[in-house]
Amino acid sequence: MPVTASEGDCPFCVRLAGNRDLITNNHLCAAFFDATPLNPGHVLVVPRRHEADFLALGAEEHAAILGMAVELRALLDERYRPEGFNLGVNIGEAAGQTVGHAHLHLIPRYAGDVSDPRGGVRWVIPERARYWDETQ
Repeated sequence: MPVTASEGDCPFCVRLAGNRDLITNNHLCAAFFDATPLNPGHVLVVPRRHEADFLALGAEEHAAILGMAVELRALLDERYRPEGFNLGVNIGEAAGQTVGHAHLHLIPRYAGDVSDPRGGVRWVIPERARYWDETQ
């Protein structure tokens, strides 16, 4: 699936413009539940400015997004009681980005949601994820 390229066809921009189902928001970013969550409580934190590349955002936007993720953790801890979290960002099609609007995934993790959680985000490349097998 190609990354969406413009504000006009960006589902995040549409959602932000209508302030639809926002968990929290400020002048730089907003958060809403992922439409296809990996786990209960999976949230996206997105900048209000349409920019596909997360690393191209400004320092103030990065700070606002990370600060919002920290605030959301308290809400998710209370509501869903996860045992951990993964934070994730995909930049470009090669990295799996499908919506061309920068966003941070805040994914609650629960004991037993996968058989062996070791390696966490390293599983984006499954063939290389099990580094512990090669270091012994």
